[in-house]
Amino acid sequence: MIRVLVAEDQSAVRAGLVLILGSAPDIEVAGEAADGEQAVALARELRPDLVLMDVQMPRLDGVSATRIVVGEGLADVLVLTTFDLDEYVFGALRAGAAGFLLKNTEAKDLIAAVRTVAGGEGIVAPAVTRRLIAEFAAKPVREPAADPAVLRDLTRREREVLSCLGEGLSNAAVAARLDMAEATVKTHVSRLLGKLGLRSRVQAAVLAQELGI
Repeated sequence: MIRVLVAEDQSAVRAGLVLILGSAPDIEVAGEAADGEQAVALARELRPDLVLMDVQMPRLDGVSATRIVVGEGLADVLVLTTFDLDEYVFGALRAGAAGFLLKNTEAKDLIAAVRTVAGGEGIVAPAVTRRLIAEFAAKPVREPAADPAVLRDLTRREREVLSCLGEGLSNAAVAARLDMAEATVKTHVSRLLGKLGLRSRVQAAVLAQELGI
């Protein structure tokens, strides 16, 4: 079972999310939080597999709560919001969120996203991914937010995998692109995350975009 903590300040929306997740045979709603501080406290207490986190909540916003939950290794975080603005996307992903979905996501896609993140792969809503790529494509000469020197410890193969992550490819897609086993891709992803000091493959994707690799 995938144990999920639902953090959403609007009670009606939270109830709907709980209902959707509870309809999946392999997902259990371990708890509910109405604000960011409660989300962090319950994550520490319940140790769920995943926190479904609203980005805008009282007392402690979702980005700050995500940073704490991920930083303490309490759970993976899948951010859910009505906003697809870049500052929310980058704030959540840099805080260590493993995924980012919009609240108008279909129920089946939400369940699929929870399973994907619980399985160790990140996910970003297609509409958001398009905006991210457009953002970087429109500013090819902008100063990178990251130092390219961070890549010096990566092997050639790890750089190739990182580049694929920057395109938002899944492990299966990376395996097909680079002609390697999916298990080998997972190993490369794990190693490059460790070398780069990153918490999630989505953070790696943001880094790849920033460095233009």
